[in-house]
Amino acid sequence: MADKPHINLVFVGHVDSGKSSTVGRLLYDLGVFTEQEKQKIEKQMRELGKAEFEFAYFLDSSAEEIKQGVTIDLSHAKFESNKYTFTIIDAPGHADFIKNMISGASEADAAVLVIDGKEGVREQTIEHTTLLKILGVKQLIVAINKLDLLNYDKDKFEQVKKETIQKLSTVWPGIDKVTFIPISAKEDQNLIKKSDKMGWYSGPTLLEALDSLAPPESLSNLPLRIPIESVYSIPGVGTVVAGVVRTGILKPEDKIVVEPAHLTGDVRSIEMHYQRLDQAPAGYNIGINIRGIEKDQIKRGDVIGKPDNPPTVAEEFTAQIVLLPQQPGKHYPSAIAVGYAPVMHVHEAHVPVKFEKLLRKIDPKTGQTLEQNPSTLKAGDIAEVVLKPLKPVVIEKAGFIKQLAGFAIRDMGVTIAGGKCIDVKPLVR
Repeated sequence: MADKPHINLVFVGHVDSGKSSTVGRLLYDLGVFTEQEKQKIEKQMRELGKAEFEFAYFLDSSAEEIKQGVTIDLSHAKFESNKYTFTIIDAPGHADFIKNMISGASEADAAVLVIDGKEGVREQTIEHTTLLKILGVKQLIVAINKLDLLNYDKDKFEQVKKETIQKLSTVWPGIDKVTFIPISAKEDQNLIKKSDKMGWYSGPTLLEALDSLAPPESLSNLPLRIPIESVYSIPGVGTVVAGVVRTGILKPEDKIVVEPAHLTGDVRSIEMHYQRLDQAPAGYNIGINIRGIEKDQIKRGDVIGKPDNPPTVAEEFTAQIVLLPQQPGKHYPSAIAVGYAPVMHVHEAHVPVKFEKLLRKIDPKTGQTLEQNPSTLKAGDIAEVVLKPLKPVVIEKAGFIKQLAGFAIRDMGVTIAGGKCIDVKPLVR
């Protein structure tokens, strides 16, 4: 497992773009899912009245997900390419489950944006791409799916590619330089084998494009930070937490502290994809068996660190934020003032925050101050503000541990801003 560099890869896209089908087909082609598992899912689908097998159901494993036909929570799966070991994160596309998509994006080193070739760029496509950039994902591949519905037409593919570049260039500068791949997950075209229906395309398959990603920077020399994604109590085992090692290294028998719960414990054992590990460096998506802490004492969004350099719990923090363009038909404040209290999504946590101070508006071209202490902020503004969490939460300065500094601000089901923490006033206990 340690022989190849490890990459956390998130698949995102508008609901019904074929994102989960793309992941399921890729994993089936690579032998991660077996024919027996396919037959088991086919039986389950018949029982639920589904007429046709979909590769998405390898990932959408709960009965509710299969019944609704949408990804609700995060799904994880592992595979190996010639160059890397990947953990795939299949993030929900439906707007109702956007907080789970934010968690997936915050874990990722790279992303595949799946676009329905017939429908083109949709509302969630733009929001997902914005969140990827806000949350620090640096590498992107765009897969334009359902080319079978376009009769594998080159001109139609180029049209969707042009529209994508036009609509996403402001939220992902340089998107015209990323790899665009025409695929059909349903017909197994351009996933791991060159398509026999698109002779006009000379670029890489999806698997080849994944192998061309740059390895993530080494973060194992930074202080340990593991945001908790889920907590379990397993009979005969005890408390087990799951999460991605964002920075540092964790080893069995390490002493740990969990913040903001402010509890200490010991690491009994570590597993990744059901294999015991003697250490878990940054980037590993692991399960940790903890001694000395009970399941009901900690929760998703808490962060694991070491007692000699614990995660920072903020009383308040200074942030640089970008207010996103107003979305037509969405109802949320058109101007932000001191006292405004939306929800902040940071790593695996989502907590209410209050705008305590509006320090200054910033010129996006020069970084210079446009206005000191503005009375309000509006869509499109870049500003420096002071935010006060209304519940305890861990956040770090971008200059210290940037992996826990990025966040999104949401209100009324809409992402209205993104930003990064640039200074923290720690909570005094």
